[in-house]
Amino acid sequence: MQIYLHFFLCISFLFYNFAFKLAIIIIIMNKPNVVIRFCGDSGDGMQLTGNLFSSLSAILGNEISTLPDFPAEIRAPQGTLGGVSGFQVNLGQGVYTPGDKADVIVAMNAAALKVCVQNQLFHDHAIIIVDTDTFTKPDLEKALYKTDNPFTELGIKETVQIVPVALTSLTKESLKDSGLDNKSILKSRNMFALGVVCWLFNRPIDKAIHFLEGKFAKKPALIAPNVKVLTDGFNYGNNTALNINTINVEVADNLQHGTYTSIAGNKATAWGMIAAAQKCGKRLFLGSYPITPATDIMQELAGRKDMGVMVVQAEDEIAGVCTAIGASFAGDLACTSTSGPGLSLKSEAVGLAVMAELPLVVIDVQRGGPSTGLPTKTEQTDLLQAIYGRNGECPAVVIAASTSANCFQYAYEACKIALENMTPVILMTDTYLANGTGLWRLPQLAELPDIKPQGVPQELKNQYSVALRDANQVRYWATPGMEGFEHRNIGLERDSQTGSISTNPANHEKMVKARQAKIDQIVNRIPNLQVQGNVLSDTLLVGWGSTEGHLHAAANELNCALAHFNYINPLPKNTAEVLKQYKRVIVCELNNGQFATLLRSKVPGVKIMQYNEIMGQPFAVERIVEHVKAL
Repeated sequence: MQIYLHFFLCISFLFYNFAFKLAIIIIIMNKPNVVIRFCGDSGDGMQLTGNLFSSLSAILGNEISTLPDFPAEIRAPQGTLGGVSGFQVNLGQGVYTPGDKADVIVAMNAAALKVCVQNQLFHDHAIIIVDTDTFTKPDLEKALYKTDNPFTELGIKETVQIVPVALTSLTKESLKDSGLDNKSILKSRNMFALGVVCWLFNRPIDKAIHFLEGKFAKKPALIAPNVKVLTDGFNYGNNTALNINTINVEVADNLQHGTYTSIAGNKATAWGMIAAAQKCGKRLFLGSYPITPATDIMQELAGRKDMGVMVVQAEDEIAGVCTAIGASFAGDLACTSTSGPGLSLKSEAVGLAVMAELPLVVIDVQRGGPSTGLPTKTEQTDLLQAIYGRNGECPAVVIAASTSANCFQYAYEACKIALENMTPVILMTDTYLANGTGLWRLPQLAELPDIKPQGVPQELKNQYSVALRDANQVRYWATPGMEGFEHRNIGLERDSQTGSISTNPANHEKMVKARQAKIDQIVNRIPNLQVQGNVLSDTLLVGWGSTEGHLHAAANELNCALAHFNYINPLPKNTAEVLKQYKRVIVCELNNGQFATLLRSKVPGVKIMQYNEIMGQPFAVERIVEHVKAL
């Protein structure tokens, strides 16, 4: 990174009874990556602003990783600390995480600024753009400031550059002849701020306008006003010399040839299931019930009737999974989506799918806490529930996505495993992946692995029963309407030979072992565990699911090895071999040690160390690094 700083003067001026300290700095820089955080009230459109800026950066060739961070309340009182909503994006090349701390903050009000300071969300040399119109005395009181000088009160260092912009006044001036009412005009402040940020980072305004036109395609009356205020924000930065030069962010230079876009994890999950259905020639059925943060999957699939997708919004979680099991019995690719509380409610029905040996994909988008907990925050606390949280010996496959983009890949893989092995598969994602976005290359259907759903040999016609299996212990799948393959499938234990109801003790044990063997043999169909980073190090970081980016960045900084798991039950065949090569094995996860507990039970003899956080937020790379160094 090259930075040339020319300090000309430092001035201060009085505005609404407090001083804005403004260091006039000309900065010419090329940076490999930059972290920007948009923050304001829940109604200020921070998620829309962040998503538009992220999508724009993605099509320009930047790798991106985003972190939407918003409260669970529908709408907290305006200007209060509890109502602050944020959206953070890291863009450039070599991007693995949304970033620990921001280089640029856009604070739409005094409460947003305070939250950023309290949570240490920016660097000591950050640029903070503030809306001066939202720092009046009433604004400061609502945000619980004790003085009229928020910057001094918050202890913001002089190395931080405060850039005052009267966003509200400028937006009103921009749209005074638009015909919009005052409330609608104020809602457009975020577009003026987006225009300023597009100027700051040399984003082409025409492409930003294109995205905006697409966003408001169903509300054409709003297109012209929003385009105008966006353009005025861009021109304001370009023409008024905000005393900060534009920043050039390097584009990714190692991307595979193809068409790229930004995609959120929930949308990628939905598209992965659609792709699987198209690949194997089956109808996709989703039986589900709305629950944060998984609802977007159902909404995305409900809009794809053109792809033959069938969606049932059931009256509750239990009904949702039961409709999916019915669709599976009928021969469809059947899925259900939920979060931790819903997974608890679905557990008995998942047991039915295990006993009936029907393919079923269960997507668990994990969120914080038991019960209602932290419904808009992220954790990895459902793992042991997914593996063991059912009555009886009830084995199911568990896999986990690790980025927003590869939610597509692992949703596709979950469908493939379920259909080929006649088993429920639980796909673990979480709030961070579901709402966050990443750069994604659109695949061609021909590039995707073949899916060969289990069938039934014609020679079994008129001899078929649900007890019949192939060499891999996978039962044959006959569906209603197949003449000569009529059968009954229930949740009671069945005879291993005839498929009829059986309470024989020896037969029950035989069937328990057969269902387990079917899951165990899947280890031969999944890839081996790969070690990344410095494989010769004596320290191995271990993680699973959504922590991959943070652990990858930490391993690079520590110059140690990393083993990251996407396949959890069964574990990859070489898991023990890998873990036993390292002196220190440190399992890092966003829970109290659930994966570490699993590894201790599955790989005895390996000393497992732990690093755990349960704060409703993704890892901070610097904290992982500090912990490992302290060892």
